[in-house]
Amino acid sequence: MNFSQLGLAGAQVRVCESLGYLHPTPIQSKAIPLIVDGEDLIGCAETGTGKTAAFLLPIIQNLSAQKRPGIRVLVLAPTRELALQIQKNYSELNHLKTNRSALLIGGANIRTQIDELRRKATVVIATPGRLLDLAERSAIDLSTIEVLVLDEADRMLDMGFLPAIKRVLAMLPRNRQTLLFSATMSPTIESLARSTMQQPKLVEVNPRGRAAQMVEQTAYSVSLQNKTALLLDLLERENSKESLAKVLVFTRTRRGSERLSHILKARNHKVNRIHADRTQPQREAALRDFREGRARVLVATDIAARGLDVDAVSHVINYDVPDAPEDYVHRVGRTGRAGKQGTAITIVTPVDELSMKAIERLIGQPVKRIVPEGFGGLQVAAANTRKPLAPFARTNKPNVRSFRPQRGR
Repeated sequence: MNFSQLGLAGAQVRVCESLGYLHPTPIQSKAIPLIVDGEDLIGCAETGTGKTAAFLLPIIQNLSAQKRPGIRVLVLAPTRELALQIQKNYSELNHLKTNRSALLIGGANIRTQIDELRRKATVVIATPGRLLDLAERSAIDLSTIEVLVLDEADRMLDMGFLPAIKRVLAMLPRNRQTLLFSATMSPTIESLARSTMQQPKLVEVNPRGRAAQMVEQTAYSVSLQNKTALLLDLLERENSKESLAKVLVFTRTRRGSERLSHILKARNHKVNRIHADRTQPQREAALRDFREGRARVLVATDIAARGLDVDAVSHVINYDVPDAPEDYVHRVGRTGRAGKQGTAITIVTPVDELSMKAIERLIGQPVKRIVPEGFGGLQVAAANTRKPLAPFARTNKPNVRSFRPQRGR
């Protein structure tokens, strides 16, 4: 199948060809004809399968078919990085350059964004918080919206944006086309989608919650104190090989991301980091360095699991097992994209075993286990096989150590 068979006009097909899109992906094949026809749609597909182009291509074509004043399309995204990526894709696919777009995200100058809106933008790509900030200032009119896109809506719920989404929905006209795209689909988000959509069509091209098919997944079992040593061993053992050309390392917390990046830098790794405490220019610079090869390793919190689109990420390493099993799917989806093979490595300590079991239930398959020598593997192996561990040595000295939870997630 080619794009011309999906109901796209010749001009749109030529744009696809110029960008190297010769054959539509499964989600594009199923979604584009429905969106061209004006149907509401729920799209569920793994990351890296072309979901953004699946909704942008038909939207751009429908906008060009008839001119109307006002903001006609609103795309909501959970993170600044994802919004920036959608804006970049829109600029590439909008061949006529007639329908202006405005990017509304936190961390950027709000006065500049108000000026963008005054230039009569047709398409608005926004994060929920900044959109509501502008609405409260009466700087944006959403009464002319014809198409609403909720991208990675499950992540928006995870981040606590449900009240904000409901406030935005109340500002929109009831007669509109609504599109929801996500890599995973929880019952909660599906219920929200169906309550705000008109007879939506469900397009599902992979079992919900499954990780990318082109990713080899392994888990290294280690003791807690040897996590960092194992990560350094993995990076430095392969340092001279091209196989680890771009490595994305995930931590759970901002503090953990800072700590780990400093350790790697001290070991002469070309590293940068991205997390919520960094300014927008710093986050953009970190992504740019990673894309252009000035940083071989990018240490990130889950803020980068959605919307981070970098060509040829060879490895994803989960230094920390994610709290939510769905976040594992999105982390792993940063590699193995566009038909290329990728590798995902998860470092699992004994305290992570329950979280790892939940991940395996979600993805519907066991993750291959490796017990490396010299990293506390014997204790972990015993825990994995449910054999009792040796009892703690008795002592008359009181245990004065206390558990201090990490802050700054």
